[in-house]
Amino acid sequence: MSKDKEKEKKQEKEKKQEKEKKQFKAESKKLLDLMINSIYTNKEIFLRELLSNASDAIDKLYYRSLTDNTIKINKEDLEIKIEVDKENRKLIITDNGCGMTKEELENNLGTIAKSGSLAFKEENQNKDIDIIGQFGVGFYSAFMVSEKIKVESKAVGSDDAYIWKSEGADGYEIKKGKKDTIGTTITLKIKKDTEEENYSDFLDNYRIQSIIKKYSDYIRYPIKMMVEHSKLKEGTENEYETELVEETINSMIPLWKKAKKDITEEEYQTFYSSKFFDYDKPLKTIHTSVEGNVSYNALLYIPSHLPYDFYTKEYEKGLQLYSSGILIMEKCSELIPDYFSFVKGLVDTEDVSLNISREILQQNTKVKLIAKSIEKKIKKELETMLKEDREAYENFFKTFGMQIKFGIYSDYGAHKDDLKDLIMFYSSTEKKLVTLEEYVSRMKEGQENIYYACGENNDKVDNMPQVEGIKEKGYEILYLTEYVDEFALQTLTTYNAKKFVNVSNDTVDLDTEEEKKELEEANQNAKDMFNIMKKTLENNNISDIKFTHRLKNHPVCLTTEGELSVEMQKVLNAMPNDNKVNAKMILEINESHPISNKLKDLYQNNKEELEKYTKILYAQARLIEGLPIENPTEISNLVCDIISNE
Repeated sequence: MSKDKEKEKKQEKEKKQEKEKKQFKAESKKLLDLMINSIYTNKEIFLRELLSNASDAIDKLYYRSLTDNTIKINKEDLEIKIEVDKENRKLIITDNGCGMTKEELENNLGTIAKSGSLAFKEENQNKDIDIIGQFGVGFYSAFMVSEKIKVESKAVGSDDAYIWKSEGADGYEIKKGKKDTIGTTITLKIKKDTEEENYSDFLDNYRIQSIIKKYSDYIRYPIKMMVEHSKLKEGTENEYETELVEETINSMIPLWKKAKKDITEEEYQTFYSSKFFDYDKPLKTIHTSVEGNVSYNALLYIPSHLPYDFYTKEYEKGLQLYSSGILIMEKCSELIPDYFSFVKGLVDTEDVSLNISREILQQNTKVKLIAKSIEKKIKKELETMLKEDREAYENFFKTFGMQIKFGIYSDYGAHKDDLKDLIMFYSSTEKKLVTLEEYVSRMKEGQENIYYACGENNDKVDNMPQVEGIKEKGYEILYLTEYVDEFALQTLTTYNAKKFVNVSNDTVDLDTEEEKKELEEANQNAKDMFNIMKKTLENNNISDIKFTHRLKNHPVCLTTEGELSVEMQKVLNAMPNDNKVNAKMILEINESHPISNKLKDLYQNNKEELEKYTKILYAQARLIEGLPIENPTEISNLVCDIISNE
C-alpha cells in the first residue's frame, strides 16, 4: 500500500472516530474545565472518588444478590484492585461490582453531574443502603491527573461488555468490548509532568498507598495492590532481591465503629499516634456514638501537651470529618468551638449534606447539631475528670486552661455560663488551684465579693502590698497570672451572685465604721498636702492621692478607679495598635507607716523635699506594679540626693 493511500485510510478512520464521538450532555468544555480545575482543590482526591464509586458498585451488587436469586456471589470475593504501570504511565482501578450496561455508561458517564449511586438509593428508598457517591461528578476529578480515561464494564446479568473512552471535554465514545467477568475497570493515562505539577507522583506505589490510607482506609471491601518486598536471595547471606506481593492496603473496619469493650487502651493510643503524629499518651480519650435527629460516631482525644504551633497563625483547629468511613475534610473547623480547639479526633456521619465536590460542608442544621453535641460531650468529660481525677484535671488545666478562659471572654461572653465551672485559679489560702465553686463554698459569713489579684506569677502577686492587707483580714484571694484572666472574670461579672473585685480597685474597703471615720478625717486634714503632691505628678495620670488602711507593712501602692485595671492596661497596650489606654490610678499611702509622718513633716517644713519624696514614692509604686518609670535617671538622682542628705 502506497504512503498516500495509507495516509488517506488513516484520515478516514480518524473522521469516522470523530463522527462517532459523542458530546457530553451537560453543557460543554467550560463546565468540565470548571469542575476539574476549580471545584476540587486537591488533586489526590481523584483516587478517593474512584474508590468510592467502586465501593458503591460492589454495594449495589451485594444488595441485588439479596433480592435476586439469579445473582450468586461470595461476599469474601468482593474486592477492589489497583495496578500501577509506570512504563506506560497508567493507573488501573478494577472492581467486581455490579458493572454498567451501555445505557448506564451513557447516562452515568455521558452526563456530568448524573449519579447512578444517588438514583439507586432513591429508587430503593431504603435507609439501610449505605451509598457513598451522591453527586456524579467525582469520576471527572480523574481528568485532573489524566489525559485519557478508559472505562471497561460488564453489567451483572449481561453477556455484553462496553468500553467508554474520553480525553476530556471534547466528548466521549462508547463501543462494544470484551470482558470475561462482571465489574468495571478504569484505566487512567496519567498526564506528563510539567514545571508546576509532578503527575508521576500518582504512579508511585507508596504514594498511592498513602492516599488510600488517608482517604479510603475504611472502605468496607479490601483494596488490593502489588507491594514490593525485599527478601534474602536463596543461598546467600546478605544479598536481597525484590518480589511483588499482593496486599490489602486498607483497614476496612474503623476503630470508632467497634464496641468500646472490644478496644484496648493500646489500640486507642496507637490509632492516636498514627493519625495525629503525637507519640505521647493522650490525657483523655472520648469515644462516643449518638443516634437521633442526627447520628454520628466520634473518637476524640485531649492531648497531654500543647501542640508546638498552638498559639501561632499556622495552627488549624478542626476534627477530621468522615462520611460513611470516607475522609471528606482533614480539618472541619465547624465541628469544634475555639475554646476546645486543642481537641483532636474525628467524626463519622451519614447525615451531613456535602457539596458536589465532597470537600466543603453545606451549612445546615445537622452540622450545628453535631457540633453542639460534641461540645456538650467534651464539657461533660472534663467535669467528670474534675470530680473523679483531680490531679489529671489540674494537669489538663495547666496546659489548656488559658483557652477555656479565653472562651469565657470571647464572643461577648456567649459561652460564659457553659465554661465558668471549668476554670481554676491559684488560691492564697489553699496554695493550689481551686474552682470558683470551691472558693464560694468557704467564703466568710457576710462576704459579698470574690477577691482577686493580678500579676506575672504567684510569688509576685503574693508580695503585692494590696494583697497583704486583704489576707490580714482573713479573706481568700484568687491569683490571676495570665493575660486573659481578668478579662474572663470581668466578663463573668459574678459567680453565684458574688461579685468579682480586684484587690487593687479603689472601692475595696474592709474597715470598720470607726476606722472609716478615722481615715476620712486623716485625709481631710492632709488635703492641702495631697494637692501639692498631685500637682507634682500632674503629668503622670494620677487622679488622686490619699491615705489608706489597706496596707500593713508597705508604705505605698497604686489602685485604680473604674473597670480598667493596671494589668488590663498592660495587656491592651501590648497589642499591636496605636490606641493606648490609661487606667485611672490612685496613689495610696499607708496611714500607719512612718512615711506618712515624714510627708506631713515635709509639708510643714520643706515643700521642695516633699516634691522629691512624692516622685520617689510614685516611682516605687509603679515598680511594685511592674510598670515602667519614664524618668529613671531623675528618680535615681533624687534617691541619691536624699540618701546623701540623711
